[in-house]
Amino acid sequence: MSEQTAIAYHSPRIVTRKVRRIVSTILVTGLALGVLFLFLLPMVYGIVTALKTDSQISKIGAPWWPASEAQYEYEGKSYDVYLVPVDGELHAWALVNKGRQVSYFVDPENPEAGLIEWEGSWRQLDRAWQPDFQWGNFTKAWNTIDFPLLLGNTLMYASITTFGAVSSAALVAYGFARFRIPKKDVLFILMLSTVILPGAVTLIPTYFVWNQLKLVGTWLPLIIPAFFSWGTNVFLLRQFFLTIPRDLDEAAMIDGAGPFRIFLQIIVPQSVPALTAVALFHFFYAWNDFFGPLIYLAGNPEKFPITVGLTAFNNLYSQSTNLIQAASLVSAVIPVVIFFFAQRAFMQGVVITGVEK
Repeated sequence: MSEQTAIAYHSPRIVTRKVRRIVSTILVTGLALGVLFLFLLPMVYGIVTALKTDSQISKIGAPWWPASEAQYEYEGKSYDVYLVPVDGELHAWALVNKGRQVSYFVDPENPEAGLIEWEGSWRQLDRAWQPDFQWGNFTKAWNTIDFPLLLGNTLMYASITTFGAVSSAALVAYGFARFRIPKKDVLFILMLSTVILPGAVTLIPTYFVWNQLKLVGTWLPLIIPAFFSWGTNVFLLRQFFLTIPRDLDEAAMIDGAGPFRIFLQIIVPQSVPALTAVALFHFFYAWNDFFGPLIYLAGNPEKFPITVGLTAFNNLYSQSTNLIQAASLVSAVIPVVIFFFAQRAFMQGVVITGVEK
């Protein structure tokens, strides 16, 4: 077979492969964009709703984007603007004189033309809307429920418990990954079994214990348990610690380092992605925790986190959906900013568990 014949024979296959590659790329990209759109749709809805007026939310036929009913001032008076059909076209005219069969409008773009006579029922006309972004909703929501206090309480609770959860889980995971402990596998499985136990089962006994200790109404029932490690955190960190070569530990031991020094100078620096992932998991959990603070901080509104405070705000402004959405968006700013700056280390910690280094 000559060279030209071989090229002519393989050309259709090459073109077919390129076409398949392009089609697969388009399909994957389209699927990713579709998933992204569905993921961001609730956030877009929340932002749009937060910028609406109270009247727009309760108005039937109002547009989905933030707007208010258009009005036009004519000869010192304000008139409503309607969409008037004339010769198959819609005109945004201000209704000056209302009539049963004949009404008079004025064109805001050409008021010098005077009144325009229109035959028909003005009650069947649709109102004209103009963009109107209510940025003041955020200020009103901020001042209504004392956001600085709620955010301060939430940030304190999330920060302290995150430190306790990460440090305790790292120490326990270090013990399971590096030390020879009798019946270590049994103890590890027993620890993981605590994850299966529903929180509702231990709720009453736990509350009884804290109540007997006279600590209900304080932050301690919410903070102290975080310093005794959680099964999921220990599991993730243990799996990551197992990927760190033991040669590093042995080299440090030759230099005279003890177990705790090896943990601080060898294990921890090598495990920053995993520690970051666990820290973010717990931080977001604590930031969104509602049930625990609701039970242990009941009757102490000055200690409420943002989740409980928003619930009280929703009860007061149940009809003002725009203010509720504005308050919810303000409460989500800090977690979004933290995740944005830590997303690289977070993703490394999520995908690296169990991967050989």
